[in-house]
Amino acid sequence: MRGIYLVSGTSNPVLSKKISDLLDVPLADPQLVRFANGEICCEVDRNVRGGDVFVIQSTCSPVNDNLMELLIMIDALKRASAASITAVLPHYGYSRQDRKDRPRKPITAKLVADILTTAGATRVITMDLHAGQIQGFFNIPFDNIYASPVFMKDIPKMVSMENLICVSPDAGGVERARHYAKKFHTDLALIDKRRTGNNVAKVMNIIGDIKGKECLIIDDIIDTAGTLIEACKALKAHGALKVYACATHAVLSDPALERIKNCDDLDKIFVTDTVPLRPEALKCKKIHLLSTADIFAKAIQRTYNNDSVSSLFV
Repeated sequence: MRGIYLVSGTSNPVLSKKISDLLDVPLADPQLVRFANGEICCEVDRNVRGGDVFVIQSTCSPVNDNLMELLIMIDALKRASAASITAVLPHYGYSRQDRKDRPRKPITAKLVADILTTAGATRVITMDLHAGQIQGFFNIPFDNIYASPVFMKDIPKMVSMENLICVSPDAGGVERARHYAKKFHTDLALIDKRRTGNNVAKVMNIIGDIKGKECLIIDDIIDTAGTLIEACKALKAHGALKVYACATHAVLSDPALERIKNCDDLDKIFVTDTVPLRPEALKCKKIHLLSTADIFAKAIQRTYNNDSVSSLFV
């Protein structure tokens, strides 16, 4: 009988351990070693021949190191004759480079898809892709699972639903915000923004009646928090009573944490553990961390048993 194996890289050990505990499957040690020149070496500590292996690795900062770790682990497992290798990426790095919107630019999300497949991945599981069309970059099965059940379970415990309105921070996130508005039975608003450069955005207008409402900004990634802070300021300036935010992937590149701490217009932000938070972020009273371990554990279990993964969210 084919066994199930879990292998974890170094990017998100806390989440990997929680998933391991929930599944009651011990983590195999990939024994990752870095040589003096920065090269990575891997030697999995157990026999995985004929087994179904799930490699858990967020391709978060340092993105390139974590991505290379993942590729090397997959290659090692392929050469160890694993029957299947599922790359479990709580956060899919390079997902924002999903289209060629200017001349001479790469589509790096597609490049990552190609090298994951070439390395030997037979399936990919990730959470809240920045752009759903990235699934089409793969010629292997791909499951994009959602963090919404986590937020929908915990946010109503801390935020009043009676006067809430869900807000999309840009046009691209309307479908995501509409999904939350439908589940929370609230109205929907949209922030019209313009990008003037990489990680630089300016709020131009707000579409929807947010005056006297408590606003919940729905996003997938918070990187430098520039867009978030601009959105909070604009909402408060247009009469919002309180402003909350939720985002799946708390990348929080500098100076995001300082911006969040110093923004009086932001009351609280809900994030998940797909990207591990730095100690100083964990201490920030405005940031509330939620775990995705249960959803990933269920997705892995259902994949192993050939059951439906999508039924988790129906």
